Amino acid sequence: MKIAIITTGGTIDKIYFDAKSSYEIGEPQIAEVLQDANLTIDYLLIPLLRKDSLELTDDDRSLIRKTVEESSRDKIVITHGTDTMIRTGRFLSAIPGKTIVLTGAMQPAKFRFTDAIFNVASALTAVQLLPEGVWIAMNGQIFDPQNARKNVERNRFESLA
Repeated sequence: MKIAIITTGGTIDKIYFDAKSSYEIGEPQIAEVLQDANLTIDYLLIPLLRKDSLELTDDDRSLIRKTVEESSRDKIVITHGTDTMIRTGRFLSAIPGKTIVLTGAMQPAKFRFTDAIFNVASALTAVQLLPEGVWIAMNGQIFDPQNARKNVERNRFESLA
């Protein structure tokens, strides 16, 4: 089973620039995360975008959707910023024959203390076990984007159901 991993940017890929005292989206970090984890899954990495999710447009979401639809893989993981992950998940609904799991991080993958590794591992496991449809893997849970929200105050995702 080969899994397609599409990267779109977001906090998971942010890096710190000392000279600028700011964060910017860098190279996709998932390749390093997977290598460090010594995984044996067969995956294809597709670096698609390098954007903060607040900067994603509907044209970007159309590109993500087209990439998913045209992929020969039926198991897709998408790394994405958390602020608009639910919106993109809803945008990807009704793609037949695919299991799509979006994930991201509240702290950059480069940080020593990050949720990125756990969330990526959850997404990779979920995409292999869940039925076709669109899902979000965050905070140790699986969410349906149609019935979920990001609780900014509590820094986590929650089910509305």
